[in-house]
Amino acid sequence: MAADGNRRVVIAAFLANVGVAVAKFTGYAFTGAASLLAEAVHSVADSGNQLLLIFGGYRARREASEEHPFGYARERYFWAFMVAVVLFTMGSLFAIVEGWQKLQHPEPLESPAWAIGVLLFAMVVEGGALRYAVGEARKLRGEESWLAFVRHSKNPEIAVILLEDFGALTGILLALVCVGLALWTGDARWDAVGSLAIGVLLGVIAALMGTEMKSLLIGESASRSQERIIRSAVESHASVRRIIHLRTQHLGPEELLVGAKVEFDGAIAMDELTRAIDEIEEQLRTHTAASLIYIEPDVHADPRD
Repeated sequence: MAADGNRRVVIAAFLANVGVAVAKFTGYAFTGAASLLAEAVHSVADSGNQLLLIFGGYRARREASEEHPFGYARERYFWAFMVAVVLFTMGSLFAIVEGWQKLQHPEPLESPAWAIGVLLFAMVVEGGALRYAVGEARKLRGEESWLAFVRHSKNPEIAVILLEDFGALTGILLALVCVGLALWTGDARWDAVGSLAIGVLLGVIAALMGTEMKSLLIGESASRSQERIIRSAVESHASVRRIIHLRTQHLGPEELLVGAKVEFDGAIAMDELTRAIDEIEEQLRTHTAASLIYIEPDVHADPRD
């Protein structure tokens, strides 16, 4: 996804979460529902997460320096990892603690119509934000399933927003079900169960998000389709005999480091070799996300080939 698309998705999610957080806190003030408070804190955490993503995108645009010669694009992964930490500490732990306390000391719901009305409003707003994010993500998803896309995407913003919006809608449904059960049975402990369930949900999403962002921070290779294109671009050049080995790593979502040891035709002169490498690099930059390319001419030493 282009950077502009990322920013639009993040800003849309931020505006939706701010509005929903205000509505949920208002509803909690009238009802005292633990699940509604857990959802309100969830929306506050999500709003903070989007600010971190915006900040990370701004930091990643800095020019490369002597200390960081490959640039700062990977900051987007770092701040997305921080989002997972924020989501866990502010959302999951708070919801679990609040739910446990209300389970021990249940309190009857007041003005339940407020709780249901606020949750329905939140569902409409969060659903709109998720629909917008899904529309942008479809431009990149290809044939992958949604889970595979989130797990394999090199774009931290879109993966985080999809997980957050899915978690938000699921949390709202859990809150609605548990508030409804509390009203139907007259047992306020169902409201506490809703808060606990929301906390567990946020913990699972935070763990998945943190695992994926950790992998990107450590450094992931290009996708298989990108590597096939890279190999094809190199091997299709008339002067190339074979690729001895190829290494790729994402410096950022749209920045790929490519290093290749390549065997060229031994009969070509130095100026022809230099021209061939330049032509291969131009092909790679045209058809892939490669931004830094290092091609080392070598001789394949395996006597079996």
